[in-house]
Amino acid sequence: MPETNNAGGYRLLHDPRNNKGTAFSAEERREHGLEGLLPVTVSTLEHQVARTHLELQALDNDLQKYLLLSDLQARNQTLFYAVVMSDPATYMPLVYTPTVGEACQKFDHFFRAPKGLYLPISAKGRIKDLLANWPETDVRFTVVTDGERILGLGDLGIGGMGIPIGKLSLYTACAGVPPQYCLPITLDVGTNNHALLADPLYLGLRHERVRGADYDAFIEEFVQAITARFPKCCIQWEDFANINAVPILERYRDRICTYNDDIQGTAAVALAGIYGALRISGQKLTDQRFLFLGGGSAATGIAELISRAMAADGSAEGAAGGMDLNAARKRNALFDINGLMVTSRTDLADFQKPFAQDHAPISVFADAVKALRPTGIIGVSTVPKLFNQQVIEAMAAINDRPIIFPYSNPTSRSECTAEEAYRWSEGRAIFASGSPFPPVDYSGRTFIPGQGNNVYIFPAMGMAIYATEATRVTEEMFIVAAKAVAEQVTEDSLASGLIYPPQSRILDASLNVATRIATYIFEHDLARVPRPADIGAHIRASAYKPTYPG
Repeated sequence: MPETNNAGGYRLLHDPRNNKGTAFSAEERREHGLEGLLPVTVSTLEHQVARTHLELQALDNDLQKYLLLSDLQARNQTLFYAVVMSDPATYMPLVYTPTVGEACQKFDHFFRAPKGLYLPISAKGRIKDLLANWPETDVRFTVVTDGERILGLGDLGIGGMGIPIGKLSLYTACAGVPPQYCLPITLDVGTNNHALLADPLYLGLRHERVRGADYDAFIEEFVQAITARFPKCCIQWEDFANINAVPILERYRDRICTYNDDIQGTAAVALAGIYGALRISGQKLTDQRFLFLGGGSAATGIAELISRAMAADGSAEGAAGGMDLNAARKRNALFDINGLMVTSRTDLADFQKPFAQDHAPISVFADAVKALRPTGIIGVSTVPKLFNQQVIEAMAAINDRPIIFPYSNPTSRSECTAEEAYRWSEGRAIFASGSPFPPVDYSGRTFIPGQGNNVYIFPAMGMAIYATEATRVTEEMFIVAAKAVAEQVTEDSLASGLIYPPQSRILDASLNVATRIATYIFEHDLARVPRPADIGAHIRASAYKPTYPG
């Protein structure tokens, strides 16, 4: 017979939620059988954070830093969040974009401890059984992807799991959603990436993507199973291809608590940037015209939210009857690989048709700028360098303060750089991008480029939903969020060209935005909990704090 032993202490050191590592006190070490399993000196959480900072500083590669943080999250959850929340501006780009893009591309080659659930279509009919394997009984958020359109990188199959893991980490780090209520999920329906199918290390299903009725039935089974097991769970759809993203959102948005961050979160952060830009230019939203480079679900999502905000602002300004929603949509034009989306084109999808212009076809983007005379251009094409010198100079010729938003991710896919936008516009551009760019010195001024990162929206939306147990997510909630983000930008930030709150204070900003969203939820009877006397205090009291118990 093998000799028995007390393995409880060893198991505790491998329990990421309860592990304190070297911070276990002498008394805790005796009580839990940890003596001898750790060096004798007891550390504070602050010492552990400092030690991790030193480890990260010793690495010269962002992917290595991502992997170190990923391993830390799998080992000691409290310490992981203490590190990220100690300096969010530094660590968010390591935990999520842009570093997560490379991590997803190399996911199968660097696979570490499993996090979340992998639900393959080969398990259809048994999805509820796979969900039952998750150890938590109360899940409030899942970020789910099928890996087909990861950032601007395309089909990465199950490698896309890095996105749900990263996003849910930011739900916690940026807005305080308790991590035990979060569940990352990848729906594995195959991949059309033949390099992955030929890679012996690829970990997903080895066949091309399932389409059509079988795919739709798999999604339906998943929705029914997860809402039955976790009735308070909000589903965030992430990085689905356009052919699936738009129909899935339309199918479920009025049935369950759900949203698509690529469509609605991207739209809200863009609208927040526009509200910030208008504080610089002194103009009204209803006087703007926007031209989008890209015609997919991100573009139409932004265009639709801008249109709804225009219609609402027009009514608030007291215009006769306000601005008609369809008229507002015509102030948002789309341009894709086949040129300007005009009413005479026969290749437009239903979700693109509301934005089709009654105009002659135009095949060159710079010519579309000159013809339509937009006040802002928004890039969601994932094709780099298309906001070239001719385009930026055309925008600067039309507008005193042109709005230039190259939102494509990661940095390698940005339609232009901050330096190009400022230089070609002679320092007059109001700029924000999807990925970070360093400050730009031009003509004796230092401009601080804003990053139109969805992190200003989805964590706050998550906290508001968590604190209110909301039953639905509406378009109006995203307009509320956008306005709340823009209102927190200081005059000093605007003077330097920064149109978003600094990421160094993202937690405070997110809790303020969450309070505004939660107020809307209570006012429109979408909450499942009673309205507290002080909604802001309720939000802050609900927020997770990375501290050790006891």
